[in-house]
Amino acid sequence: MQVKRTQGELKRQRDALQQYERYLPTLQLKKQQLQLEISHQQRTRAERENTLLEKQRSAAGWLGLIREAPEIRQWLVVEMVNTGRKNIAGIEVPVFHTVDFVPAEYDLFLTPLWVDAGLDALREMVSLQEEIRVIDRGIALLNKELRVTSQRVNLFEKVKIPGAQEAIRLIRISLGDQMTNAIGRSKIAKKKIEEADLEEALV
Repeated sequence: MQVKRTQGELKRQRDALQQYERYLPTLQLKKQQLQLEISHQQRTRAERENTLLEKQRSAAGWLGLIREAPEIRQWLVVEMVNTGRKNIAGIEVPVFHTVDFVPAEYDLFLTPLWVDAGLDALREMVSLQEEIRVIDRGIALLNKELRVTSQRVNLFEKVKIPGAQEAIRLIRISLGDQMTNAIGRSKIAKKKIEEADLEEALV
C-alpha cells in the first residue's frame, strides 16, 4: 500500500475511516431491510400461487362449458392493471391493486346461467396471475438492489475500512520513526555543540 507518510495524510485517512464506519451501519441496515422485504414478497407470491392453483382445480370440472359460450374469452381481456408504489429502503416497488377488464356485454336471457359465476371465477384467476407478475417485478427490483448493496457492504467491510486502518498504522509507524530519528539527530547536534563549547572554554 503506497501512502504518504505525513501528518496531513494521517488526518485524511482518519477522516475517511470515520466516514466509512459511520456509513457502514446504514448500508447493513438497508441490506437487512431488503432481505426481509424479499422474504415477505416471496411468501406473498407463494400464497397467491397456491390460491390460483386451488381455483384452477375447483374450476376444472366446469371449464369445459366454455365451449357453450366461447365469447366469454373476450371478456377476460385485461384493459389495465392498477398498481401503486411503496418505498422499501429507498427503492420504489410496485404494489398490485386491481385489474380492469373489457366490459362484459351479453343477453342475460340468451346466455347460459353459469356464465356470470364462471366469468367472475375466471377473472379472479386472471387477476391472481397479474398480481403474481407484479410481485415478480418487485422481487426482481429488490434483488437487483440487494446485490448492489451487498457489494457496497463488502467493499466497506473488506477493502475500505481495513485499507484505512492499515494506512493509519503505517503512517503512525513512519511518523514515530521520523520523530525518533529527529530526537537522535537533535541529541547528536546538542552533543557536538557542547563539545565545541568545551573546546572553546579550554583554549
